[in-house]
Amino acid sequence: MRQMIEGYRHRAEKPAKSEALDWLCGIADDCTQMKFSERQGFKKPREILQTDSMDDGLRNPLWNVFMDRCLNASDSDFLYHGGKGLFRNFCSTLWHDHLKLRVDGIPDTVVRTIEQIRHHFFACDWYEVYDFVEFVANRPIWTSAQNAIQDFNKVLTDELSAYRFVAGKLAPISSEQEKLAIEGAISQTSNSYSTTSAHLRQAIDLLARRPTPDYRNSIKESISAVEALCAIVTGDPKATLGQALKTFDTQAKLHGGLRSAFEKLYGYTSDANGIRHALMEESNLEQEDAVFMLVACSAFVRYLIAKQSRRNPTA
Repeated sequence: MRQMIEGYRHRAEKPAKSEALDWLCGIADDCTQMKFSERQGFKKPREILQTDSMDDGLRNPLWNVFMDRCLNASDSDFLYHGGKGLFRNFCSTLWHDHLKLRVDGIPDTVVRTIEQIRHHFFACDWYEVYDFVEFVANRPIWTSAQNAIQDFNKVLTDELSAYRFVAGKLAPISSEQEKLAIEGAISQTSNSYSTTSAHLRQAIDLLARRPTPDYRNSIKESISAVEALCAIVTGDPKATLGQALKTFDTQAKLHGGLRSAFEKLYGYTSDANGIRHALMEESNLEQEDAVFMLVACSAFVRYLIAKQSRRNPTA
């Protein structure tokens, strides 16, 4: 169906027609991804994000990715012969660093070892599954961590998990645009602005902490990332974000609305009920607050870097 619609796309002469075809293509894609029973109304498709639970439709595919992409278990020759040493090393790391079990308790055969891992995976709580997935995705013995994470993210997307891998960590990010904004900011700051990158990574770590994420300090790290970047580009390491933005504005001419908006966000983190006062006191901060600040700060970091590059192409 999509191919048929695409065939007519090039004939569209007016923008309205093109938009209509885009809309139809979107419907075609949605229908293609739905099962027969869902298309015909016999079974209702999942519409609610899995935030604090995990059904079998999510847990089982995550296990399959682990077996296929992390271990290459479908190739018995690799797992039982050529890759056996890699598998033993992987299990030693898993037992010691993640499961916190004695390594001399690892079963002596591949089959029994996988059975024990499987028992843990399907018996543990939903957030412990994410702990496991995060651990193994960064240590596959068959493919690269990048490929493993890509396949895990596809499952998380398809099964409406509320979490995605961002910079190697599972965080409560369900939008591809949000994920790209954060990863783009980290990538752009990893070299020349490493302090900013470190703050963003710490914000993710605090947000991804399970089962008790630290929203307050995650927000603090997000805003500190922008503050650190401004201090670097203005050459004033002691400047507050508000002061640094004013200095940066005289150098690179920030958009007035964006500058004003970020000054207000900074004020939010600094007021009497904000992040920087009474840091250890209770607050009304929730997940959406921390996610918003992380995404907003990541986007603003990229904006400031673009402005800086335009002003000083050699920077």
